[in-house]
Amino acid sequence: MPYQNIDAAISAADLLAIRDAFATIKQKLPFLVSMTVEERKATFKAGPGSLSFVQNALAAAQNFPQILPPSFDKDGFKRDVDLFGVLTELDTESESLNSQIDDTRLAVGGEAMKAAAQVYKLAQAAVDTVPGLKPVVDLLSERFQRANKPKASGAPTT
Repeated sequence: MPYQNIDAAISAADLLAIRDAFATIKQKLPFLVSMTVEERKATFKAGPGSLSFVQNALAAAQNFPQILPPSFDKDGFKRDVDLFGVLTELDTESESLNSQIDDTRLAVGGEAMKAAAQVYKLAQAAVDTVPGLKPVVDLLSERFQRANKPKASGAPTT
């Protein structure tokens, strides 16, 4: 079903509650890391599709401990597998929410841009008859001047 025109607002109290909820999430996950591009490249990849593999490997390690060397940290492995499962679930939920936020932002931004373009055209038409409007039209026109600026030399053109 296509979305309808969005006519909503977020109260200051609700925005504060949302920000507090994000802060609570960060507080409850103090072990979260930020990886560099190089670290991401060097890390063994384990996406959501890897969850069953690591869970099955954990079951094998628990059911056949004799295959593991004494130095293998069975308890650490179990904690990693359990946390990987929980984070995979949280990631799925946050990705879904992020997708909805992004789609709504795109839709509302499109609505706002359409209305702003209409205001800009009306202001352009009235610039010669409304005192003080020229600086506003000049300010609004900056958006389109940036968009029409030629690319830097040496940049590939298509």
